[in-house]
Amino acid sequence: MNQEVTSFIENLNPWQVEVCGKLRRMVHEVIPEVEEKIQYKKPHFLKNGQFAAVISPAKDAIAFMIMNANGLDVPKGFEGPAERKWLKIRESDNPDYDLLSKLLTKASSSL
Repeated sequence: MNQEVTSFIENLNPWQVEVCGKLRRMVHEVIPEVEEKIQYKKPHFLKNGQFAAVISPAKDAIAFMIMNANGLDVPKGFEGPAERKWLKIRESDNPDYDLLSKLLTKASSSL
């Protein structure tokens, strides 16, 4: 794991640290060979040099973006154009990490 990403996550609000940690672990489980780095001031996850996912914290939410999302059947609540979809997670939310894992698995399979 990239120390720069670790430091970035550790400096967020406590609830964001927890959510980002879960998302990060999930990405590593789905894409064991993932490369992670800070780019555009947020954690990016790459598979074979191509963007697979992004964690984008904001003041009141964390957006988890799945790249290469063309053809993904995403449920209500996701936003974004066909090629990338994101889910905004707020402090009181209980995201379905299993669903996110399945979507990321499908989206990253062709990278």
